[in-house]
Amino acid sequence: MRREAERTLYSMSKAYQSDIGELDYEVIVVDNGSLLALDQTLVEGFGQEFKYLYYQAINGSPCRAMNAGINMARGDYVMCCIDGARILSPGILSYALRIASVYNDPFIYTLGMHLGSDPQNISIEQGYNQAAEDALLDSVDWRHNGYALFEISSVALSSKNGFFSELSESNCFVMKKTSLVEMGGFDEQFTSPGGGLVNLDMFNRVNENNNMTPIMLMGEATFHQYHGGVATNVPIDAHPWPIMEQEYQQIRNKPYQTIRRSPVFFGHYPQQCHRFLNA
Repeated sequence: MRREAERTLYSMSKAYQSDIGELDYEVIVVDNGSLLALDQTLVEGFGQEFKYLYYQAINGSPCRAMNAGINMARGDYVMCCIDGARILSPGILSYALRIASVYNDPFIYTLGMHLGSDPQNISIEQGYNQAAEDALLDSVDWRHNGYALFEISSVALSSKNGFFSELSESNCFVMKKTSLVEMGGFDEQFTSPGGGLVNLDMFNRVNENNNMTPIMLMGEATFHQYHGGVATNVPIDAHPWPIMEQEYQQIRNKPYQTIRRSPVFFGHYPQQCHRFLNA
């Protein structure tokens, strides 16, 4: 994800994230055994907050690498982005900080968006690719106003119709490190490429924990870039869901079913995201 990671990392930098003042935070970039590894100098060039770890993967799943990054983290809270191809909106850090100051044990999660006029499982059959995406990103000044990304994006299939939908996962969430470690982090039994349903499993496990407060972060999102992902960038009729669900059943001894809890809604309403407020 060399092409995509550079934009993702910029969106986590102090040059892009808004209203964070002198916040002391770190960005741990875990390269999960890439044959074409990220350049450490490039990663650390985004700021002194950035740290690079090359993790020798033993399978195609990111779970072990994610847990390695979580264990390295020095902060009281961790933000987990399981996919390095997702550009963040500019208010995620500042709003997550506000929420963390109010709630004792929050699970703060964000909406998932895909760059392009349709979810990429659909748009790739219409010719959407990296070149089309580069032109699309060049059409808006997102580096100076990240909310412009809403204007060139569609809602991911797992995020249904928008902020008030019943989501089944989040690709960028924030929670206490101690709570995540006590849960066991990302379940390393999920060994499928991309982790299979591990991210949906994480969402379910949190919603089963009544000690945590699920909080939907309004007005913010992550924006998925095309990178040939095993689930996000294949046609719907070729999606590996049956294989992923089979792995889930073997691990949990039951069919997958989304566990839902009504969240607290916290955030704001940038003009660019109004059309995604439908349930």
